[in-house]
Amino acid sequence: MEFRDLKAQYKALQPQIDAALTGVAASGGYILGKTVAALEERLAEYVGTKHCISCANGTDALTLALKVWGIGPGDAVFVPDFTFFASAEVVAAEGATPVFVDVCKHHFWMQPTDLEAAILETLAQGQLRPRAIIAVDLFGLPANYPELLPIAKKYGLKLLEDGAQGFGGSIGGKRACCFGDIATTSFFPAKPLGCYGDGGALFTDNDDWAALADSLRVHGKGRDKYDNVRIGLNSRLDALQAAILQVKLNAFERFELDAVNAAAARYDHRLGRCVSTPHIPGGFVSSRAQYTIRLKSREQRDALQASLKAEGIPSMVYYPTPMSALTAFAGLKNRDCPNARELAQTVLSLPVHPYLTAAENDRVCDAVLRFLNA
Repeated sequence: MEFRDLKAQYKALQPQIDAALTGVAASGGYILGKTVAALEERLAEYVGTKHCISCANGTDALTLALKVWGIGPGDAVFVPDFTFFASAEVVAAEGATPVFVDVCKHHFWMQPTDLEAAILETLAQGQLRPRAIIAVDLFGLPANYPELLPIAKKYGLKLLEDGAQGFGGSIGGKRACCFGDIATTSFFPAKPLGCYGDGGALFTDNDDWAALADSLRVHGKGRDKYDNVRIGLNSRLDALQAAILQVKLNAFERFELDAVNAAAARYDHRLGRCVSTPHIPGGFVSSRAQYTIRLKSREQRDALQASLKAEGIPSMVYYPTPMSALTAFAGLKNRDCPNARELAQTVLSLPVHPYLTAAENDRVCDAVLRFLNA
């Protein structure tokens, strides 16, 4: 059994993917160009934003957003304590300071009340300028933008939506990657929409920001790539990945998003009475990047993971350490984030993907229920 079965996906889409790759190979255009531009136009339309600027990976997409806003030394950027390292790494890489915010135990998203507390604490201390919030669409569920957006507006902060795991999710019919002043996503192979290597994108309605991001991703280009008007990055999406993403986006829209949610619903039905399963609020849709349950303790979580492994069932711990406890941030005076600490001890992600069969789903459920004597 695969945790996220990319081989099954390729088998299902092989004729279209092979044709797309052959077409790019025959075209002689391999970096940016018409294939990439066509993908960007389609992604912007799908998400519901004016601009999509693709780049080399999801981390670069976050970096581009911070550079567009001029985030740097002396600036505070508020980041959830329970997420992947890149969400705060990019802040520190720009010389700014990540300020960690606790998360909700039931939804895994940044907790609005603790965000406001962190902003007020930072203002009272007077050492850093609050500049931006990075909200993460964790495990496929969009963050609580109905509550986060008013806080950002109240304190004059930019809101960056880290939609690396959220692409395809929605709130009230509006799709993930349209909620922030800028939003980003990742096309890492295991993401809801993934390519066959690295890739990422930035979304915005702001014309000036889009033009600046376009310049920054190609060595700070001006009129052309040899007219370098600023210091930028080498962060371009290649045409092969764009062609693959076009094929996968077709499948994602036609059936994959529905299929992965159907697999998650089967887990909900069988496991919901025994463990804490993901809670999707009314009006929200998750793209189910992960299916993450919560156990009672680290000991129970680790024992269940070992039991599943003995039965040939893969599982993952996302994430075993809160960001504030990582060695890379040891020099920061970190805030207390008890929910993040608890989640790191008790979460376990089970196999979920659009090609998970009912038999495989039942096999995982049976193994979990046996372990729990349920």
